[in-house]
This record gives sequence, structure tokens and C-alpha cells, in this order.
Amino acid sequence: MNSDVSTIARRVRGQADALPELFGRFDFDKAPERWAPEADAVSELSRVRSIDRAAYLDDPELLGRIREYTMLGDRTGDAYAALMPRYGFQRTVAMLVEACDKGIDAVEDAPPELAALIAEMEQKPDWLDMQLVEEGAAYERNATANLSPFLIRGAFIATFLNKYSALPMALTGTLGQATAARRVKETATFFATTALPGALDRFGPGFKAAAMVRLMHSMVRINVLSRPGMWDTETYGMPIPQLDQMPAGLIPVYFMSQEVLAKGRKSFTRLERARVELARYRCYLLGLPEDLLADTPQEIVRIWRTRSATLRYEYDDQVCGGLLRATMDAELSKDMSPKGLVKRRLEYSVSRVFFVKAFLAGDEARAANVGVPVKRRDHLIYGATMLGIAGRMAAYRVASRLPVIRHLADRRLVRRIERQLDGYGRAEFTSNAANYKPATAG
Repeated sequence: MNSDVSTIARRVRGQADALPELFGRFDFDKAPERWAPEADAVSELSRVRSIDRAAYLDDPELLGRIREYTMLGDRTGDAYAALMPRYGFQRTVAMLVEACDKGIDAVEDAPPELAALIAEMEQKPDWLDMQLVEEGAAYERNATANLSPFLIRGAFIATFLNKYSALPMALTGTLGQATAARRVKETATFFATTALPGALDRFGPGFKAAAMVRLMHSMVRINVLSRPGMWDTETYGMPIPQLDQMPAGLIPVYFMSQEVLAKGRKSFTRLERARVELARYRCYLLGLPEDLLADTPQEIVRIWRTRSATLRYEYDDQVCGGLLRATMDAELSKDMSPKGLVKRRLEYSVSRVFFVKAFLAGDEARAANVGVPVKRRDHLIYGATMLGIAGRMAAYRVASRLPVIRHLADRRLVRRIERQLDGYGRAEFTSNAANYKPATAG
């Protein structure tokens, strides 16, 4: 499954031939500033004191692959998004929606770039086991229905801690509360949708959501590169390289893989494999290169940590702090009923404490400095809420093992997720350049 470095390099440099007006000025032979393989560099992994960063800098082949992927966008998605000047924003989106819903043949005069994108997504990888995908989704529905609504904001802002990966979000207007709320809801919608039964089948809602996310990322890439002075390629490399989708798509299985290895095990159970298969296929549909989608705990950890070890780290308050504060202040729910207001208050505290615990190693002083202060009452609310959620999830886990009621329990989870999706509203998964706002790129 692994591609050799020379093959990846040709694919990366081929972007300039495919879309010279966008990528022709890229110097693909020169690593951007974000690439940090030096032994003394401050990287994302440097901040994790319990991990020896040097151990992940001694594999030239993997380093070479990661280095090339730092400069790879989505060749198929970018080619389609580049048609926006010809078809207009609305038509470009509408054709993809129709192709997802009815098939490419239903799109009148479908451009070959759209046909190529759909065909690429329809091509199933050799390793895919859809039964495992469905088992993974069934397991994930418990957390999606009961836990994710309280954690999604905290998990989302974790991607804003490093300016080298956060800048595209700032440029697209996410420094504003309204846009920040929409992006959080879109992220929650994508993961909730892909956990539904049959969601990742060809005409399932998860397949469509993945296609729309790909188009959104490509639109961002096209838009920022089309506007002079908006993007510093020598510093930041490729806007939203496929490599940067790993944190959102794979962090649960990365944490799980760490736990497996910590217990002295070298392989996954069937349920763990199912969770990995769901994450891998979801990421595959998003366009991540297959050789980043490992299927063993050792490889998952190795690839993740190598990516983190080579991604330069710097916190910029204008970019990172602005995104953090806008997202934490964003209103995610319009439910003003007594129950809705209580849930909003619980989510507010839980998301903050979760963010600090999971991504700042409990450093509350740093959390306050970046605009996410945590108070004693937040800890109390977090503890009580998580205790209640843990009990509910345990009850569903027990029910899932009982033949008589497991289908009833699953249907209840599905209904809860569907209500969540109704509450999030219609996810657009688009990026309109008219909403972009300048942010520092230097």
C-alpha cells in the first residue's frame, strides 16, 4: 500500500502541470518553513514531554513521504474546484450534489473533472471490509449520540493551537463567531452523519458529506491561492494539505492505538479493528493518501508521531487566539427552552475542561492565556456531566450485547443522532471567497 517517495514526488510536482495558474509558482523542491525535521526544532511533538521526538526522525523513507505530502493538495478535488470561474459558485456545488444523489450520468453536461472526482471516490480500496465499517459505525453511534455534542467544540479548537495549520481557517472568516459556529456544526454534522447505518455506501449521506468536505477544502485552496498576497507558500506550504486532515480523521484511533501498545498488545481486537476500518475508509473518501491510513497500532502511532515531529509549532495570538476565542464564544444552539439552556451551559463547561485535559495536558494557566479560562464550577459541571454520560453509554453498551434489545437500542441511538443533525441545521460544506478576511501570514 505504501508508495515510494519518488512516486509521491512526481504526483506532488504534477500539480503544477495540472493547474499551472495556481501551482506553477510553487517551488516543490524547497521545503516550506512548516517542515521541521531538525533535531532542535520546536514541533507539535516537542510539546509532549513523555515522547522522545528523536525516535521519529530516524526513518528517511517515512520522513520523505511526510515531506512530500506536506505539499500535496487534492489533485482531483482541486481540478473540479478550479472550474468555479466557468460555472459559478452555486452551479459547481449543485453539480456535485446531484452527482452524489443520483450518479454522474444524471448531471447534464457533467465536466470530466467532476466525473473523475466521483469515480475516484467510487473506487473501493483493496483493504476495505464494509462489514467492519458498519460494525465500527454501530459502536461509534453510542459516543456520537451521547458524548460528542459535549466535546465537539473542545476537539475542534484543538486544531487551532498551531499557526502553521490554523491559518486557512482564519483566512476563511472563522475569526467571526457566526462562521466559527457554522464550521463547528459542519464538523459535528460530518462525523455524526458518517456514523449512521449505511452512511458510507455509494449513495449514503456520509459519502455525499465526504464529497462536499473535499470540495470545501479545495475551494479554500483555490480561493486563497487565487488572491495575491493572501498566502505565503514559502512559510506555510500547501493550503490545507491532505496531511492536515489526519488530526480530525484519525485522532480517536491514534489514542486507542496508544492504549493498545501501553497494555503490551501488538494487534487489535475485532471491535478495535472495526473502529480503525471506519476511520480509514472515512479518511479515504476525504482523499487522504492510502499509505497514511495504517491498520496496525504500531504503524498508526509511528505515522502520527512522525507527522507531529516534523510539523513546526508556533502559537500566534492573532491567528490561533482569534480562532480559539471566536469558537468558544460561538452560539452552537438556538434552543432557548429550559432544557436547551441547561444543555448549553453543560456543553460550555464540558468542552472547556475537555480541551484543557486532552490537548493542554491540564495546563489551566496556558488555557487562560489562549482565551479558554476554566473555573472551579466548570470542573464540577464537567465531573457531574461526564458521570451521567458514562452511565448512559454503559447502559447502551450492555444493551448492544443483548440479542433481544440491541436493535431497539441502536434505533434509539440513530434517532438521537438524527435529532442532533436537525439541531445543527443544514450543513453547506462550502467556502465562499466573498466571506474571506485578511489574517497575518508572516
